Amino acid sequence: MNQDTLNTLIQTATQVRTHAHAPYSHFPVGAAVLDEHGNIHHGCNVENAAYPSGSCAEEQAIGSMVASGGRKIKAIVVTGISDRPITPCGACRQRIREFADSDTQIYICHVEEGVQKVFSIDGLLPYSFGPDNLKGI
Repeated sequence: MNQDTLNTLIQTATQVRTHAHAPYSHFPVGAAVLDEHGNIHHGCNVENAAYPSGSCAEEQAIGSMVASGGRKIKAIVVTGISDRPITPCGACRQRIREFADSDTQIYICHVEEGVQKVFSIDGLLPYSFGPDNLKGI
């Protein structure tokens, strides 16, 4: 992926983060996904008073990708503000795994400082269970 595409993904995730509904955690997160067609899909976290009913930014972005016909994550950016890298939660790591290859890049970005870390899905979710495990069934 070229630097212009990465910059666009970061800008998209940063912008959509401003729309997050995070009245309980006060921790807005944005995400942007690049699919196999070169399309960018975005999402932000949406909290709910019934706390487990909320959704993560990555979940929203992946859902948007699927709803638009994408089936493969080529790259994903997650943005927020924290002293530590804001890595996807366990459930979102599994969601990313469903649509990612081992070479899919996951960029963890600070809104003001840019890229903090870059992971592969194998780096975030080693020895994961995914679609390949179900081949031949």
